Amino acid sequence: MFHGLSAFPLTPVKNEEIDEQSFERLILRLTEAGVDSLGVLGSTGNYMYLSQAERVRVVELAVALSGDTPVMAGIGAMRARDVLANAELAQGAGADALLLAPVSYQPLTEDEVFALFKAVSQHVSVPVCVYDNPRTTQFQFTPTLYQKIAELPHITSIKIPGVDGDLHHVKRHVGSLQEKLPENFPLGVSGDALAANGLLAGCSIWYSVIGGLFPQAALGITRAALSGNVEKAQRLSHRLQPLWDLFAVNGGSLRVIAAAAEILDLVETPCLPQPLLSLDGPGRAALARLIEELDLQ
Repeated sequence: MFHGLSAFPLTPVKNEEIDEQSFERLILRLTEAGVDSLGVLGSTGNYMYLSQAERVRVVELAVALSGDTPVMAGIGAMRARDVLANAELAQGAGADALLLAPVSYQPLTEDEVFALFKAVSQHVSVPVCVYDNPRTTQFQFTPTLYQKIAELPHITSIKIPGVDGDLHHVKRHVGSLQEKLPENFPLGVSGDALAANGLLAGCSIWYSVIGGLFPQAALGITRAALSGNVEKAQRLSHRLQPLWDLFAVNGGSLRVIAAAAEILDLVETPCLPQPLLSLDGPGRAALARLIEELDLQ
């Protein structure tokens, strides 16, 4: 479950409702490509814009379509009460694991975040992945907090942000975290532009945005990195630098990935919940050219 490529697909909407037909197309595209797991209701899956009933439906669809591919479902919410309810509903819908980010309107303290994960760990029967996403949650985990949370029951992986710098620097960072965690605890990396070095540095799984739309490109990087092929993994990642640049100038990956899915006719246009808008104008035209040049199909 916590090794290889975990692909995080969009949750496309149509007329402000889940576009089930397009979602099915995305899920089958991933399972046919052979991704190692699916991560639904992550940030790319727009979980914070969906009702509880919509979230349950997304998990049900993913589980029904995934075959033997494990499904992890996001359960984040503003209130602990709602997080626990989401966890129960996701488990009931068949999720193999849960993903939890400490989202909040008021900035959270370390004690509050630990209490949240402790409550969830006592409430669930499936593995839980800690989602460290400081750009959206405005909460910064510390290594000590990682350590405390990792000792809780059912906490099985941590999704760390990508680490900038050369491979030696990333290895030192990942190694310092692994020293604080239980033996063989699976660290996962996000931040697609930095994922190759994260895997090469010792992370065992890539929680991937592009994996949710371009699984072959992400699988190539993942397989090369986990086999220790430094040159190939870095070369394949560097090839996608124009895509990483588009992510950087558009406030992250979501709008770019949504536009790419629309360009490829995998989803309806528009596919994001309002008020979100996918990439448009010159940026969209540049993305279309990039998809063709890099053969991102």
